[in-house]
Amino acid sequence: MKRTFAFLVASTALAAPVMAENLSVVGSWSSLPLHKQYEAPFWGETLPAASNGALTVELTTHNQMSLGLGDIYPLLGQGVYDVAMTVADYAVADAPELEGLDVPLLALSADDARAMVDAARPMVSDIYRDRFNAQVLAIAPYPPQVVFCNHAIANLGDLEGLKVRASGRMTAKLLEALGAEGVNVSFSEVPGALQNGVVDCAVTGAGSGYSAGWWEVSTHLLPIPLGGWDSVVTAMNMDKWNSLDADTQTLIMDQIESGFETPAWDSAQDALVNDIACLTGNGDCPSGDARSMTLVDVSDADFARARDILTSEVLPDWAERAGGDWAQRWNDSVGKTVGVTIN
Repeated sequence: MKRTFAFLVASTALAAPVMAENLSVVGSWSSLPLHKQYEAPFWGETLPAASNGALTVELTTHNQMSLGLGDIYPLLGQGVYDVAMTVADYAVADAPELEGLDVPLLALSADDARAMVDAARPMVSDIYRDRFNAQVLAIAPYPPQVVFCNHAIANLGDLEGLKVRASGRMTAKLLEALGAEGVNVSFSEVPGALQNGVVDCAVTGAGSGYSAGWWEVSTHLLPIPLGGWDSVVTAMNMDKWNSLDADTQTLIMDQIESGFETPAWDSAQDALVNDIACLTGNGDCPSGDARSMTLVDVSDADFARARDILTSEVLPDWAERAGGDWAQRWNDSVGKTVGVTIN
């Protein structure tokens, strides 16, 4: 009788379906192209299909959850959800060394920006492990962070004396060195701030500004990448990651590279050209109706001045803030890739 009972138990166990692993995923801004075109399809369709149903996903976004931008990764580390993705610069209050991922003005093409990210990735992985108890899965770009102004400008020097919303701490330091006043305004509050004169200008990706309607409250567009590429880091809670078997970990890493990260990078350069066309009417707009912002030319002198401030003031300031050996690690990785050394 005991043998019969044991056989029945074993047979039942063999017949029982394998339980799917469910992942709670918090995406970046729901209204922007990175989420709509890449994050949502990957987590909602690509990964579950590639796992043959072994992985299921519950997907929302941080703005839909009304999360504080600085809370996204700390809450991930605490296991409030399994996966989260947002702009790395939102986390620099807890991890100033993370500013070295997305340095303004060093990458003028998507290929150059991805080379910078690839060089920085070992540093970023260590930061997320130690600061946020998280495993980095992917790093994808928003398009270069350019300058929207509701104020007539003709060159970079015209930012002097203006109030400008920065997209990150390094950008704020750069703007201050240019004589502008850096103002801290969240992305969703920028249109009202521009309209009401709280800020004169604001920095974000050209596509983000187009999607969010910044062209309604801006007149001039300065397409110099003062805010870098606003790298978006996708990470998984480390305890959750460690609970997965090696095959599942490999599946996730392979799929997220081919099904999310690489497609997002491949489209980034064309997106910048298209987004500027959409904002200014200079060229065809594949995203909708073209607008009529004034496109401000970036002179060689403007660019040289901004780069000089970056290397002589902004990067040394970051090195001091980050402390430790982060400047040396940056020099040996990102710095070698872009030909810049922090002294």
